[in-house]
Amino acid sequence: LGHFLLTFLLLERLKQSAPARIVNVSSLAHHGGRIRFHDLHGEKSYNRGLAYCHSKLANVLFTRELARRLQGKSQRRAEFTANALHPGSVHSELVRHSFVMTWLWKIFSFFLKTPWEGAQTSVYCAVAEELDSVTGQYFSDCQPAYVSPRGRDDETAKKLWSVSCELLGIQWD
Repeated sequence: LGHFLLTFLLLERLKQSAPARIVNVSSLAHHGGRIRFHDLHGEKSYNRGLAYCHSKLANVLFTRELARRLQGKSQRRAEFTANALHPGSVHSELVRHSFVMTWLWKIFSFFLKTPWEGAQTSVYCAVAEELDSVTGQYFSDCQPAYVSPRGRDDETAKKLWSVSCELLGIQWD
């Protein structure tokens, strides 16, 4: 819900700053995610690895629905764009609480991107002129990337939007 709420709270400022870009960091892990409406909070069944995948899928779906809702909201072309991205496997502190993952990170560190390299797709999505009117897309390595079938499910995206508004007690049309 963090991406959702932050964007909602910044929307008026984004309108004042138009044209504006909204860039959400997701992950390739979205392929392993599911939106389990019957157990969104993981109270019935929780696995931290799967919870990460679910949250990254939610980021992709949020971005997709946000792009759809923002299209045509202004008289000016491309007032808003919203895209999501996979930064790559980055040598970061993400795995610090898992002994096994920390160990694997060290063994395979030569395959990992540096933080600078991992930031490049985020920067690209935020400033590349060729993306001025590109919205609702998913990127990896500064290129459009494949989105899982679950990440392209417009009905799930709409329902997740509605549930997110309800959970946060906000109305966002």
